[in-house]
Amino acid sequence: MLTKRLTYAVGALALLAGVWGIYTRLFVGERDVNYGSYVVWGLWVAMYLFFAGAATGAYMFATLEYLFNFKLFKGTGKAALWSALICMPAALATIGMDIGHMERIWKVYLNPNPFSLLAQMVWGYTSFILVILLTMWLVYNKAESKLTKWALSIGLFLSIFLSGGVGALLGANASRAYWHVGLLPVQFPIFSMATGFALLLIVLGWFAPKDANRPEQLKVIGIAVVVLLLVKTYFVWSDFSQSIYAGVPQNVQAVQAVLFGPYSWQFWAVQIVIGTLIPIIILTQPKLAEKGSWAGWMGLLVLVGFAIARTNIVFPALTIPELEGLATAFTGPHLSFDYSPSLLELSVVSGVVGGTIIALLLGLDFKRLGIFTPDKEVK
Repeated sequence: MLTKRLTYAVGALALLAGVWGIYTRLFVGERDVNYGSYVVWGLWVAMYLFFAGAATGAYMFATLEYLFNFKLFKGTGKAALWSALICMPAALATIGMDIGHMERIWKVYLNPNPFSLLAQMVWGYTSFILVILLTMWLVYNKAESKLTKWALSIGLFLSIFLSGGVGALLGANASRAYWHVGLLPVQFPIFSMATGFALLLIVLGWFAPKDANRPEQLKVIGIAVVVLLLVKTYFVWSDFSQSIYAGVPQNVQAVQAVLFGPYSWQFWAVQIVIGTLIPIIILTQPKLAEKGSWAGWMGLLVLVGFAIARTNIVFPALTIPELEGLATAFTGPHLSFDYSPSLLELSVVSGVVGGTIIALLLGLDFKRLGIFTPDKEVK
């Protein structure tokens, strides 16, 4: 299959391009990154949000078959669970690169602060990975059991809670007006669902074997993605319009940076046109939406759009000085409010993306996993 071979090649090249960055970050440190004391989060945090959203969204998709028993989606649940299992470590890998002392992560488990949102997220993601593994085992061995339904219900709760928790983590930061939006915890589960469903458009459209239900599956998933994109666009309009009319200086400057400033090209060209308008136009054409090649390409465009959307959430809020004169008060390395990802940051993300692509495809091809084979309960 040409598409799969080309995807393997892209994944291998991306992984190869990331070897230098990953090695440098692990054994040299953060010397060559462009974030610092003022812009404390960069590309790695944005990609963590993206991969975590893809993982939780893919798990939500899996519940359509195994929890809610939608007959149309029979045979898609294991592919969704595998996608979630692969994307979650990718999210943790990118955020792990942002941690100054990765070797101290164990302290979150042994000396946790239960009132810390960050600690809650670490425990939540750990639990989520365990639930994904448990769900997969149950699906392969006891697909129809009540225990499977309970595991899926817990996993669905965690996927929604963790998505919303990221929004709460940002929204609770009153010092960053751009993030301090009450609806942010509501928006993130919607964004995650759209990302996960778009990922399944790629998996089912490009890599799944032919099936009588496949065209209808792709068409329905495509319509769901369109609806979610429209909801996302409404939230963006709502947030930006409120920010501008409220007139809070920090917030207005951050929105202007996205709409008309240094991040405008990626907002208008990538997030809006490539990641939103084109997929909406194509996926609302039934004859195109049901074709695997078109569905896969539109899923890819949506993923690219959401990846950029994550950067448009993280970067602008941090590039606006919190105090007047702070930008010129101190000078030195990593003391700047101007931010764009460094070559090191891009290299690391390339490696994580490449590794994720290859791991996803290997699982789909591994016959013993039987991702696309009918479920058989082991008695």
